[in-house]
Amino acid sequence: MKVLIIGGVAAGTKAAAKLKREDRSAEVTILTKGGDISYAGCGLPYYVGGVIPDREQLVVNTPQAFEKLTGARVLTRMEAVGIDRAAKTVEAVNEETGEKSVYEYDKLVIATGASPFKPDCEGLELQNVFYMRTPDDAAALRSAVDSGSIRRAVVVGGGFIGLEVAENLNAKGVKVSVIDFAPHILPGFLDPEFSGYVENVLADNGIMCFTGVALEGILGTGKVEKVQTSRRAMKADACILAMGVRPNTGFLQDSGLEMVKGTLLTNQYLQTNDPDIYAVGDCAMVTNRVTGAPQWSPMGSTANIAGRIAAMNLAGKQVSYPGVMGTGVAKLAGINVGRTGLNEQPAKDAGFDVETVVTVVDDKAHYYPGAGSFIIKMIADRASHRLLGIQVLGKGAVDKVVDIAVTAISMKATLEDLQTMDFAYAPPFSTAIHPFEHTVNVMLNKLSGGFETITPAAFEDGAAEGYKIIDSAINPTIRGASFVNLTEVEGPVEGLAKDEKLLLVCAKGKRAYMLQNRLKYYGYTGTKVLEGGVTFNTSLTEDEEE
Repeated sequence: MKVLIIGGVAAGTKAAAKLKREDRSAEVTILTKGGDISYAGCGLPYYVGGVIPDREQLVVNTPQAFEKLTGARVLTRMEAVGIDRAAKTVEAVNEETGEKSVYEYDKLVIATGASPFKPDCEGLELQNVFYMRTPDDAAALRSAVDSGSIRRAVVVGGGFIGLEVAENLNAKGVKVSVIDFAPHILPGFLDPEFSGYVENVLADNGIMCFTGVALEGILGTGKVEKVQTSRRAMKADACILAMGVRPNTGFLQDSGLEMVKGTLLTNQYLQTNDPDIYAVGDCAMVTNRVTGAPQWSPMGSTANIAGRIAAMNLAGKQVSYPGVMGTGVAKLAGINVGRTGLNEQPAKDAGFDVETVVTVVDDKAHYYPGAGSFIIKMIADRASHRLLGIQVLGKGAVDKVVDIAVTAISMKATLEDLQTMDFAYAPPFSTAIHPFEHTVNVMLNKLSGGFETITPAAFEDGAAEGYKIIDSAINPTIRGASFVNLTEVEGPVEGLAKDEKLLLVCAKGKRAYMLQNRLKYYGYTGTKVLEGGVTFNTSLTEDEEE
C-alpha cells in the first residue's frame, strides 16, 4: 500500500509513525512545505521568553532522524499544489528549485495544518512585525528582544498564543499591550465574566488588554513605530500578529472534496467524502463530542490523536473518533486558565436546560505552603444532572480539575456519579474533599434549592437591584454594607426583616452559604448568596481601594 501524507508537523508525522508500526510493509511518504518537521508549535512563546533556552529543543525530530526511527520517507521543501483524485496523484513544487513532481498514492492523508491570519492593512512589511507559527518566527522575535531594540510591544489577538507571547515578553521586561476585536480576551474559550476576571489579573501583572478594538494599520519608517487601532495609535517597537489561523487548503478548492470555512469535512473515521483520502489536524473539521455538531479544533492534542486514529484506519482497523470538547489550558501572567465541554450559552443553544455555579475553593490544604484557590464555573443540565462543562482559574494546577471533567463529560456522568468519587488527597496536592467534588456538591445544593444564589454574570447585569447587601466575611470589606457575624446568629437578627431581600456576600461564598442556611432556619425567606464572593466580584471592594 502506497500512502502519501501531505504535511509533516503534528498530525502528519503522528500518522506516518503509527502507520509504520501498524503495517511495516506500507510505503509511506511525507511531503512537507517547510524545512522542519515535527516541531512543538505550542512551545514557541516559551522559546521567546527563554523558558526553553535552545531552538533545537522545539524540534522533536529532524527529517533524517524521523526516517531512521520510523521507516517513513520525508521530503522537505515540497509544497503540494494540486491533487488528481481520478489518477490518485498529487502534484508538488520544490520550493528551492521550482521543479514540479507528481506522486502517486493508494491512500492520501491531508495534514497541511493552518497558517497565521494576515490582516489586510498597511505596514505588514515593516521591520519588527512578527507572526508566531514556526520555530523561525519565534527565533526572529527572541533575537529582536535580546538585542534590546524592543521596549514596547503590541500583541494583536487575545487568544492562547497571543496571551502566552505577551506573558513571555512581559517576563523579559517588555511593556506589552494586547488588543482584540472581540468584547473580551479568550473569546469562545471562557464565558465573559471569567474572561473579564482574567483581564483584571493580567492588568495587575503589567499586561493591559484593550478589547473591542480593531487593528487598522502598522505605522513607521522602515520599522514599527506605532500600531493604529480603531481607538487610537499606540506607540510600539514591535507588533506581534496572533489573530488566529486559517486552514492551508487553498490548493484543494477544485478537488471536489467537501469543505466548510476552508476545513475539510471528515466522518467518524477521519475520511473525507473521498474514502481514499483522510484529513487530520488543523486543516480538518471534526465533531463536538457533546453535541455531535461539526467543530474545528486547531490544537496539537487533537492533531496527534486524529493522526494516530487515521493511521489505524489506514491499516485496516475501524476506529471511530468521537470528537473534541474544546479542552484547553494555558499559563498566563499571574494566572492559569483551563476549560472543557460546553460553555453556558453554547449549552443553552444546544438545547440543554442549563444551570451554572461559580465556586472559590482551596486548591490544596489551606495550611500547606503555597496553597491558593481555584475559581470554578460548572455547567450542568438541570433535568438530567449531567455534567456539561467546566472553566477553572487559579495559580495552581487547573489542568487536574479540567481533566477530571473531561473524563466525566466523555462518560456522560451525572453529578451524583461524581459526588463521592475517591480522588487523591494529601495536603501538598489537594483538599480532603477534592476541589472538583466540592463544586459538584455546591451545584447539587443549588439544584435542590438548598443554595439560592445570584451568579456573578447576573450580578453584573443588575440582578441584585433592590437587595440589601450583607457582608458575612470574617473580616468585612464592603463599604456601606451591613455586617452580620455568622457565629452570633442564634435567632432573628436585629434590623433585618424576615421577608427582606438580602444579598449575602463573603470572601469566597462558603460563609455566606452557611449564613443563608442559618437564616432560613430562623424564617428568613428572601436571602440570596453572591457566588464567588468578593474574590471574584471585585467591583464590590474596588471603590474602597481607590
